[in-house]
Amino acid sequence: MPAAPIEAWLFDLDGTLIDSMPLHHAAWRRWFASAGLTFDEHGFFAATAGRTNAEILADLFPQRSQAERQAMADIKEAFYRDDARQNLGLIPGAAELLRAGQQRGLPMAVCTAAPDGNISVAYERFGIGAQVATTVSPEQGFRGKPHADLFLEAARRLGVAPEACLVFEDAPLGIEAARRAGMRAVALTTTAPAEAFAPFDNLVATRADLRGFDPTSP
Repeated sequence: MPAAPIEAWLFDLDGTLIDSMPLHHAAWRRWFASAGLTFDEHGFFAATAGRTNAEILADLFPQRSQAERQAMADIKEAFYRDDARQNLGLIPGAAELLRAGQQRGLPMAVCTAAPDGNISVAYERFGIGAQVATTVSPEQGFRGKPHADLFLEAARRLGVAPEACLVFEDAPLGIEAARRAGMRAVALTTTAPAEAFAPFDNLVATRADLRGFDPTSP
């Protein structure tokens, strides 16, 4: 049976539309240093890409209360936003692809684990909020990736069947969430190497960035 035509694009935010991962890495380094803790940088980022702060900190500090972990997350995100307001950039090709989606009349959504404050910084800096029809995040009460909740809710809001959605993601957990949602996906190697996405059978492309993506395919 031929694949359903693509009727909507669903984008992750960090590392997919915005080049924020280096700023998040710097914020985490700063947070660990401020807390006097040893930081396994490579292992940390490999294990946490696509996860919420609440999930990350619950694994790292299970003995701490939820309120304590939230205070930790707030400090880290304040470090990030201080940097992002001045230095945040777009992933190459992101602006062009969003414009192409608008020109085609494709409904588009952002599905991100980012907290609302970080989303606002990106939207204010680049006008993304005016280009997408909706934004779905765990702060709205949905489970984060690799659960399918964010993508399925975006499809519901857009009025598009899951199998007609194309997901753009930079994290294996995000590609897995798309797979669970029954959606095809494009993987960007902005955060993880291409081999990290090899196990996924829902991939239609693996790319270094969004430059030159053909909006008429797949």
